[in-house]
Amino acid sequence: MAIDEINGGTATARRDRVQSLPAFGVWAPAVTPLDQDLSPDPDRFVALLRWLLEVGCHGVVVFGTTGEAPSFSVDERIALLDAALEAGLPADRLIVGTGCPALTDTVRLTADAVGRGCAGVLVVPPYYFKEPSEDGVFAGYSELVERVGTADLRLYLYHFPRLSCVSITHGLIARLRDRFPGVVAGVKDSSGDWQGTRGYLERFPDLAIFPGTEVLQFQALSAGGAGCITATANVNAHGLRSAFDAWCDEDAAAERRQEEITAVRRALDGYPLAPALKYLLADHRGDPAWRRVRPPFVPLSDEDGAALKRSLEEAGFGFPGN
Repeated sequence: MAIDEINGGTATARRDRVQSLPAFGVWAPAVTPLDQDLSPDPDRFVALLRWLLEVGCHGVVVFGTTGEAPSFSVDERIALLDAALEAGLPADRLIVGTGCPALTDTVRLTADAVGRGCAGVLVVPPYYFKEPSEDGVFAGYSELVERVGTADLRLYLYHFPRLSCVSITHGLIARLRDRFPGVVAGVKDSSGDWQGTRGYLERFPDLAIFPGTEVLQFQALSAGGAGCITATANVNAHGLRSAFDAWCDEDAAAERRQEEITAVRRALDGYPLAPALKYLLADHRGDPAWRRVRPPFVPLSDEDGAALKRSLEEAGFGFPGN
């Protein structure tokens, strides 16, 4: 379906196009709650994931950047995923962040997620050694696919050059698709660069391309994108879902909904996202344990938290049910 047909077509055509992608909609890269000794807290984690799905997320990404994933060991991450699945959370609505500097760690995490029936894995390229060649990044992903060794693998490539300093290039994607047909399912583009996101959409219209910010959600949807994977879904899933549905339904309120979620995002910009989101969840739930973060993060200060809450109130934000 051509992009102009999406923009000018019926609501049914819009939904059919989005739902034809490997994954779509609003996905929250969940924060990771911690016990007093800074180990992952499975009970709070399960409660958060269940709530995110209830209030509007199509799915949840676990162990992403917002989830402080690089601060946790492979064993900790596997144990936390086990807790979520054993609690009855649907595996087909979870994408698992598995990218690590060590290939063997990435393989172990990926094989575990695929074996548990998760919807896919989000894999940042090996990121400790900077400015690798495209051949080197291709070799890293190729080793992962070959060692996991199953046709059930659905790979979402994670483009976050500001943190990883490694780019997901068009040439890399094309080579992986040629070598491993059906494995590459999409890209999370956390660059914040619309021109880059649009380039992915134009070159790979059959992949699920997710911008990493809701600010670009409508632009991406109108160009064939899948929705968004955004940190603020941890607190604003209901607003994000409302905007997504309004776009799909060609609702007259769609642009206003987009403005509302953009305003919330702008209020959060400038704060370290994991500590800020945890502060808001702690305040909303009346549970100060939610403020815990692992170093190198530090909890958001009371002063900054109060300022953030004022900015969000000015943006019209409120938790569902408030």
